[in-house]
This record gives sequence, C-alpha cells and structure tokens, in this order.
Amino acid sequence: MTPPEFLLASLGSCAAFYAAEYLRSRKLALTGVRVSVTAEKLTAPARLDNFRISVVSPVSLTDEQRQAMMRAVHHCLVRNTLVNSPQIAIELEAHEDAAAHSCTATPS
Repeated sequence: MTPPEFLLASLGSCAAFYAAEYLRSRKLALTGVRVSVTAEKLTAPARLDNFRISVVSPVSLTDEQRQAMMRAVHHCLVRNTLVNSPQIAIELEAHEDAAAHSCTATPS
C-alpha cells in the first residue's frame, strides 16, 4: 500500500470502529458494518482532498438511530484530526555514520 492508501485505510477503519461500537453498545449488531473511503488527488500542493466516507449498516435503523450513528462516526479521532488542520513539524536528523556513506560532488 502507498502512504495515501494507508491514510484512507486509517480514516475508514476509524469510522468503522465508531459505527460498529454504536451498533454493538445498543445490541443492534455485532458484525457487518462496511465502510469505504474515497478522496480526490489535487495539486499545488499535491494532496488528498474531498474525502467521502460511506458507512453501510448491516441492520435497518430508525431516523433517530441513523442520526445517532452519524454523530458517533463524527467522533472518529482520525477524521477530527484531518478536519482541524493539525500542526506538523518535520525534523531531520543526520547521523555522523550516515555522512561517511553519502555521495559528495566535486566542483569542476
């Protein structure tokens, strides 16, 4: 899997967890929740956007249960992380041993 596919899988598994937990805690179903996640690949900068999470319940739900299950899925930690523009710091550490194996260019 590619890193973007892992991101989609993480988002999908998180949504599935919350949906399944909602059904399990109310003794509506123990298995059978299906989730799919899609996103568009955009450029400038290259990124994924317009995520779409589709949740399929294995049992019929009343309107009230549907709304409650949607609220449960909205508690997904991965979803909330993406929705709230996380701060991401990138650090680079170069070990001295790595420098001995690096290529160096000779000026001409």
